[in-house]
Order: sequence, then C-alpha cells, then structure tokens
Amino acid sequence: MGEFDYVVVGAGGAGCVLANRLTEDRGTRVLLIEAGGWDRSPFVRVPKAFSRLMDDRRTAWHYPATIGPGQRETWQRGRLIGGSTSINGMIYSRGSQPDYDALERLGNAGWGWSTMLPIFKRLEDNPLGAAPERGVGGPLRLSTATSTDELCEEMIEAGVKLGWRRVDDLNGDDGERVGYTMATIRDGRRVSAAHAFLHPVRDRPNLTVAVDTVALRVLIADGRAVGVRAEHRGRQVDHLAAAEVILAAGAIATPQLLQVSGIGPAETLRSAGVEVLLDRPRVGAGLREHRAIPVQYRLAGPGGYNAQLSGALGQGRAALRYLFGRRGPLALPVFDVGAHLKSRPELDRPDAHLLMAPFSAAPRRPGRALELEKEPGLMCLGTVTRPDSEGSLAITGPDPRTPPAIAANYFGTPPDRAVAVDTVRRMRELFATAPIAERIAAEVLPGPATRTDEEILAAGREHGYCGYHAIGTCAMGPDEEHVVDSRLRVRGVAGLRVVDASVLPVMVSGYTSAPVTALAWRAADLILGRTTTA
Repeated sequence: MGEFDYVVVGAGGAGCVLANRLTEDRGTRVLLIEAGGWDRSPFVRVPKAFSRLMDDRRTAWHYPATIGPGQRETWQRGRLIGGSTSINGMIYSRGSQPDYDALERLGNAGWGWSTMLPIFKRLEDNPLGAAPERGVGGPLRLSTATSTDELCEEMIEAGVKLGWRRVDDLNGDDGERVGYTMATIRDGRRVSAAHAFLHPVRDRPNLTVAVDTVALRVLIADGRAVGVRAEHRGRQVDHLAAAEVILAAGAIATPQLLQVSGIGPAETLRSAGVEVLLDRPRVGAGLREHRAIPVQYRLAGPGGYNAQLSGALGQGRAALRYLFGRRGPLALPVFDVGAHLKSRPELDRPDAHLLMAPFSAAPRRPGRALELEKEPGLMCLGTVTRPDSEGSLAITGPDPRTPPAIAANYFGTPPDRAVAVDTVRRMRELFATAPIAERIAAEVLPGPATRTDEEILAAGREHGYCGYHAIGTCAMGPDEEHVVDSRLRVRGVAGLRVVDASVLPVMVSGYTSAPVTALAWRAADLILGRTTTA
C-alpha cells in the first residue's frame, strides 16, 4: 500500500500533462498508473509505424464496438505510456473559437476561447512562428511537411478552384480551407505526450509511475474517493490518495472504471453484478464519435505511396531513407492534406472535414489498422465534424478487463445523415476538378454505382473508419444530470475528478489529442488553484 496526494489513472495525453504539472511543487506526491508498459518500442518514434502499434495488442487495447445490426468493428486505444498519443496518426487539430465558446454557453464556465487559446499557445512549439493564434517555445513540438508528393499539391489546387482558401496553418481560422496537416512530429520523429510532458520530469522524486498496473476500482469511503485498488502482475494493492483520485483513462476506460466502482446507471450495474453506490444514468451515455467515410480512386498512371509502402522492397527502401535522413513517407503523419468545408454553401462555418493522401487502403482485415493496396491510388476520408448522434458504453461484468458493450450509433440523427451524404458529394466534386481529376482513372470505393443517400450511408457504415475520437461518456455540465461539473469534479463523490475526452459534452471542430492536452493543462490549473496564463 502506498499513499500519495494525487493518484492519476491513465498515462495518456491527459495523464502525462497532469503528472508534469502536479509535481512542479516538490512537496506534492503523485502516482501515475498505466495499465500498459513503457513506450520503449522503436516503432513509437517512427510516424508511419502507427499501424503496426495499433495492430499489436501489447501496445493497443482492442475494444469491440457495434455499429449496426450484425456490424461490428474494433476501436483501438493506446496501451502504453503516452496512451493513444503514442500510437495515433499524429494530426494536430485544435478546434476553433466557436467550439470552445459553445462549451461556455452550455454552462461550463472557464472553458471559452479566451481561456483555452492562451493554453494552446503555452503548449505549442509551432515552426510557423508566433502569431495571435499560435505559440512557440512550448513543450509540444509540431511540424508541417509540405510538398510531400505532387499528387498532394494537385489535391490542394483542386480545393482552391472550389473556393477553399489555401493555408499554411489549418488551425489558424474557421473558414473553408485546405492545406498540409499540422502534426505532433518534429525532425521526423513522433512527439507523444510522454515525450513532451512525462519523460522530461521522470527524475522528480515526488513522481511515481506504475506501469503494467490495472486499476480495478476506485476506493470510496463515506462519500469520498480515497484511493484506487490496482493489480500489478497478479498482485492487488491499494494506493491511497490524500487529496484526489483523478481518472484520465479516456472516454472508454474512464466510464468503465466508474461503473465497476459502483457509479453509473443502476440497472446496468446490477445486470453486471456490481453494487450500486451512486445511480448516475449519464455515465457511459452521450458517446459521440467521428465516422470517416472513404472515397478511393485508382490512378491512371504510377505515383503516390502505395509502391513504396505496400511491398517488402519498397518498405525496405523507405526504411533506409528514414533511417539515414528521417525523411520520406515514414516520417509523415497518417494523412498529408486536410480540408475543412461546408457541406452546403449557405452555412456560416464548416461542418465537415477531409483527410487526403496519395495512397489507397487495401480491404480491411478484422483487428488490423491501415494496410495499402499495391496498385497506385488516392484516398480521401470525409467526416461530419460535430456529430450529434449519441451512442453508449456499458460494462458487462465487474472486472474492468472485460470489454464493455459499445454502441457507436453512427449517423443516428437526420442532421448527421444529411451532412455525411453532402460531404461525400463534395468529395466527389473535388476529385472531378482539375488538376487532380486528370490523374484519376476510376472511383473504386464506394464506386460510381453508389449514388442515393441510403447507398452512401450504407457504404459509410460498411467501409468507413472509426475516428478514434470518442467523447462525452462523462460529460460536464451545469446540472445534476451531468457527470462532472465545470471543474471536472464527479458529482456525488468528493475527491474524484475526471480529466480526459469523456468530459466533453460536444465535439470540437478538430480531433481529440490537441483538445485533451489543453484540457488537462486547464484541469491542472483548477486543481492547483492557478490562473491560466499565456
């Protein structure tokens, strides 16, 4: 048994930031618990090795999710120090001012853009230089790889012809825009939350990191969280927290841990054989996730990355190029080009986003991430940026190592269905525009025969990808029905806080890695009683 001031569960994007910030005061004792191991695999630092890491159950959790009648898929999450920031596609997308101001309008004081923009600027080391909307000199080192392939330039040029503004920084404004993606990569190497925030402070004597340690449940006495029961290599141990228990395990594992600890929907808990300590219907509800719909094209001639990355010879050449210069496709994020667009012209801001690259994916295999075709192709993923369809998560037994039941409910509302269909049609418009149109032989996925609204949606369910951006399962808000308040404290239990993507009640216009990093920085300010500064 060990006693600390703070016990933090989860060493992902949020946990690494919290470990860094909370141990600045050398008198504060912090335990950081991680179910996976250390991030020592050489593949962690190689950007394009993300697929290998996601496929490996030693470095990724594989959660089964239901996406429709008879349709299931696998949701991977990081299972190592750095969490999903050690295995993700590395695209750095913050969201825009209206997203954070909307959080405040929902009753969450202190989460508006005037608070969050200074945090982003404090975190970032952006190679584009200091500007009113971005920062330099921060611990999170970023980059943008430009002119990666002539096909990328032609995709961008086609977007410009459609009226999208070409930008160097896709995070810089909230208009229709296209450009190369910003990534948590520097000098050809991944910059995970662990490398930015945890490893630089590992020698602090007041920080203890416990790897290969599964949190079994939160210990609660007289209405207060007093610690965490965990298991390390078959041995159970109770870690006590004098100040707080902080759950930073993500939008899947955090609500799961709350539920097995007796905090959640009463009927769900009873069905799983868990004693009900606190009936909270919204724990595990409100799940929102991106569904990326692919459109793929066969090129009329050679080009792109498929030949370089799909076969052993090409992979060997790419590996040598990376090894001796940190260059080439292996040094790049998952997608080269991004765009934010309006699904309909009358909208006041973009409601969809695209990711594009000069490669095409091979048919999916169960439990495997991205694999490439041998023939040259292009791939574009279109996504409803701020979906309002809600899924759910529920435990199926009292052991948190038993996968929960996840219902994704993609395209569950009429607005989401309409935006998804219109987005696919705009994607096709883009690739019918010169100069990229001149390089294309045919659409191969979902194929030109897929035309009606229902056919497009069915193709999105069948061939689409989970965005790995789940939120909302412990959403914050001003009312008692919300799981946490605006200071991220769990209602009904003293000394218990949630700091991860699960607290976001709505999706911001980006992905989750960047917002969660800033969210954790803000949470540390709240815990320490500090004022956020630029």
